[in-house]
Amino acid sequence: MVVGDAQEVFSSEVDMSELSPEEQWKIEHARMHAKHRGHEAMHAEMVLILIATLVVAQLLLVQWKQRHPRSYNMVTLFQMWVVPLYFTVKLHWWRFLVIWILFSAVTAFVTFRATRKPLVQTTPRLVYKWFLLIYKISYATGIVGYMAVMFTLFGLNLLFKIKPEDAMDFGISLLFYGLYYGVLERDFAEMCADYMASTIGFYSESGMPTKHLSDSVCAVCGQQIFVDVSEEGIIENTYRLSCNHVFHEFCIRGWCIVGKKQTCPYCKEKVDLKRMFSNPWERPHVMYGQLLDWLRYLVAWQPVIIGLVQGINYILGLE
Repeated sequence: MVVGDAQEVFSSEVDMSELSPEEQWKIEHARMHAKHRGHEAMHAEMVLILIATLVVAQLLLVQWKQRHPRSYNMVTLFQMWVVPLYFTVKLHWWRFLVIWILFSAVTAFVTFRATRKPLVQTTPRLVYKWFLLIYKISYATGIVGYMAVMFTLFGLNLLFKIKPEDAMDFGISLLFYGLYYGVLERDFAEMCADYMASTIGFYSESGMPTKHLSDSVCAVCGQQIFVDVSEEGIIENTYRLSCNHVFHEFCIRGWCIVGKKQTCPYCKEKVDLKRMFSNPWERPHVMYGQLLDWLRYLVAWQPVIIGLVQGINYILGLE
């Protein structure tokens, strides 16, 4: 205790503005240890509360998703869209705020177009092009951020005379931008895909289409198919699923990759993604999409659960 008190007195008498960031961090670290020394039992209780809350929250979220998937997806999307905004304003991340506003404005316009009835013929292509563009940008940004983090860990940043903390901040920032907007655009794209397909009439959540699908019509966009499956198109090819329904290649890829659908838009037979993306260079896109789906939980619900845990600790008088 004497050492801890001495550290506390020492750190309180030092002018923090005259110290380097590393020295400031060491003093703050010493203060934290002195403050929490002798509270091991309390810390163990807080860990148990955290674990119990995570388990109960996970069970409740799984049940909610299974019983009411539509409301779960809408609330999750709202959470992902709004929660980072709170931390952005609180921590003064103005660059992120500007990008968030631009993304939200364009996405709101695209979503508005996708939910109109009757649906304009050019809307499905507009929707898939926008979200596919964001998907590719987020994919490239995430890859660059990951490489920057790895280069920093291996010390390669020193070759370019870049400080480790600057290189790590750059990599983590890009990684966050890529993963966050990748998760967000896929959920918005899924919502728009459902609205457009239901409006066109070849797809319904109940499984019974309201229209008969002709072999010369694409069920995703509702437009005519002019290129035969066996022909090589000048602008775009035609793709036939294992259920024998045909689509514009761009539309069915947007439906599966961007819209997060793995079934035929008409008969709901499962799509063989390995067959659709036979090119080895395209398969990472599928795995990246699966990673984004897994990260939805961390982005949307983890801050809420942590806030709930802090509230329980505050009520119980734990610090």
